[in-house]
Amino acid sequence: MSNNGKKSLRKNLPASREDADAASDGIVEGRNPVIEAIRAGKKIDKLYVPSETHDSSLRYIISKAREAGAAIIETDRRKLDQMSVTRAHQGVIAIIPVREYASYGDVLTKIREKGKVPFFVVCDHITDPNNLGAIIRTAEAAGADAVVIPKRRSAGLTASVAKASAGALEHMDVVQVANISSFLRTLKEDGIWVFGTAMESGKTIYEADFTLPAAIVVGSEGEGISRPALAECDFTVSVPMMGSISSLNASAAAAVVLYEVVRQRKIARS
Repeated sequence: MSNNGKKSLRKNLPASREDADAASDGIVEGRNPVIEAIRAGKKIDKLYVPSETHDSSLRYIISKAREAGAAIIETDRRKLDQMSVTRAHQGVIAIIPVREYASYGDVLTKIREKGKVPFFVVCDHITDPNNLGAIIRTAEAAGADAVVIPKRRSAGLTASVAKASAGALEHMDVVQVANISSFLRTLKEDGIWVFGTAMESGKTIYEADFTLPAAIVVGSEGEGISRPALAECDFTVSVPMMGSISSLNASAAAAVVLYEVVRQRKIARS
């Protein structure tokens, strides 16, 4: 079937089916549904609203969502239309995570109780749900303690991310933080060394000491690690590129680095 055919079928779906499709991916659209979600105590990751002047109803929703800890993202109407499944967003779309986030304090306590060497994976603005899901899958397989993501400019814990993780999201703690660079400072205060993955680094992952308490920072698909986060890294490391292309995508690069951590720690224990 052509893409046009798919679009026309989608257009004719009954509203209840469209609402179910949106809800299944953690999307709540429309002013009353969003207000009811907030009143019901639903955790809202992000609230998308138009950047133009807000009326009193929308200002009320923004205020309540902000009080509930949501990141308020102002965008244009075209973006809202693209995000909308029901095509009845009324200028407001909320993203609700499909599972609860973990707290950094709780993760650190579990690490200390188990006597483990800390192993964090920090995603600096990974916006592609497939990449984030794949990183979560690899992190879980590699025995990482938690994956860390920022509130803004990042994919959240949607059904798309859960699907891309192939079930790993159910077993991996994901910590959401307001600011990545500030969080990296907190890690260092707790004795955890921060390794940033950067193509331009002169040191490869095989020269790094990942037997140390470590946090591996993976940069965004297009720009890599942001400057503020890079400034907080104790070390930068690169994946050797032996072929004609100059880089790997975020999830592939993360997989290579995380399994070098696994390799070094396995040798250290033997």
